[in-house]
Amino acid sequence: MVKQTIQPDAVLFDLDGTLLDTAPDLGHALNRVLSAHNRPLKTNQEIRPYASHGSYGLLKLGFGNDFNDSNRLPLRQQFLDYYEQRVCVDTVLFAEVEAMLAQLQRFKIPVAIVTNKPTLYTELVLQQIPALAAINVVVCGDTLAVAKPDPAPLLHACKLLSKQHARAINPNQCIYVGDAERDIVAGRNAGMQTVLADYGYIAPEDEVATWLADYSITRPGELLRLLASN
Repeated sequence: MVKQTIQPDAVLFDLDGTLLDTAPDLGHALNRVLSAHNRPLKTNQEIRPYASHGSYGLLKLGFGNDFNDSNRLPLRQQFLDYYEQRVCVDTVLFAEVEAMLAQLQRFKIPVAIVTNKPTLYTELVLQQIPALAAINVVVCGDTLAVAKPDPAPLLHACKLLSKQHARAINPNQCIYVGDAERDIVAGRNAGMQTVLADYGYIAPEDEVATWLADYSITRPGELLRLLASN
């Protein structure tokens, strides 16, 4: 058991590429769109680094310069329709996530999810992942008028946690864990300590050192060691 020395007010997590490996189902939706338009399919290895880039990022990967203002909205809707049909078939928790969340619960550290994934798809996924069922505070990409990298969703999650736990959850005493630049930017601008999930969906061209995360972990279980070492 990890010895805890300092307890943050709360730990907030991104979803795709941080808690959940959603790349297989996102990739399946992308390839269905590509197939419908007689485009070459993408391999899992090609898709995976861009799985945190959202529907537009994945469609840009698939269509290249042919993805433009004239087709972006209908292609996105087609992608989302396919994704809704198969939202959680091959999606799984990353290794160590379940044990890590259980340990945070034993430490009585509040946990929340802040994702840019729309509410519809977030709820469909979470309904099928029992280990995430205990996380009651979930802020999605369409919960507010803005999404990450704006810090507002993270600050909103702190307000919801404060209400749920009947005590102040200070953003300056919180940790945010994510695998994308927008996660680190949002966390920093919310005044939180930021942790880069380096095991997530990071593209070859991503210059992660410039994101200025406070910490980096190569697997979920390292978060517990990080808490114990501070």
